[in-house]
Amino acid sequence: MVTNDWRECRVMLPAPQNWLVLDLRSEDPETWAREVAEVHLAEDALAELRDAFATDVLWYWGVAVRQRALCAAVLAPPASAVIASYTVRELRIPPESLSVAAFRAEAARAKGPYFGRQGLTQVELPLGPALRVHRLEPSAPDSDSGTIVEGVIHYVLPHAHPTALECRLLWSTLGFGEELERIADELADSVRLG
Repeated sequence: MVTNDWRECRVMLPAPQNWLVLDLRSEDPETWAREVAEVHLAEDALAELRDAFATDVLWYWGVAVRQRALCAAVLAPPASAVIASYTVRELRIPPESLSVAAFRAEAARAKGPYFGRQGLTQVELPLGPALRVHRLEPSAPDSDSGTIVEGVIHYVLPHAHPTALECRLLWSTLGFGEELERIADELADSVRLG
C-alpha cells in the first residue's frame, strides 16, 4: 500500500500552551530543538537543563520521523520536562485487513510483554471507526531495565480514505494515567486529514 502524501494532518491540542508541535519537516532539527528549549524554559534555566530538554525533544522528533508520522507533538507544560508524546501515522496494511475486526484480532494476538490486561474497545470517531487499545508495556522489552510506558492507541479507518491511521499517546509519568487516557480520546476525536 502506498502512503498518501497528506498535505495536512490536524489535531486539536487541549490546553495548547502545554504542547509542543514537532516540526517534522525541519531540515536542521538540532537547531530547531535548541530554539524550542530556549522558548520553553525560563530565561534563567541552566544551560545543562536547556541542553537536556533539547536532547529529549530531538529524540521524540527522531522517533516520529522514523515512523513517518503525519503529525506529532509532545506534552510539556511550561518550564517542565516532556510528560507524553502523541503521533499520528499512516499504517501500511493490505486492503483485506482494513477492518476493526482485523485490528482487534491482531491486538489480541500481540505477544507483548504487557502488564495487566489490554483494554480493547471499538469506538466511532468523526474520522471513522476505530479500535482503542489501552496497555502498559516495558520501554525496552528485551532488557531487564527500562521504564513502564502506558499508552492509548486508536487504530482508525477513515471514512473518506482507503487507509488506516495509528493515533498514539504514550507516557511514563505515574499518576497521570486517567487524565492522559481522557486526553488520548480527545486527541483521536479531533484528528482531521486534509
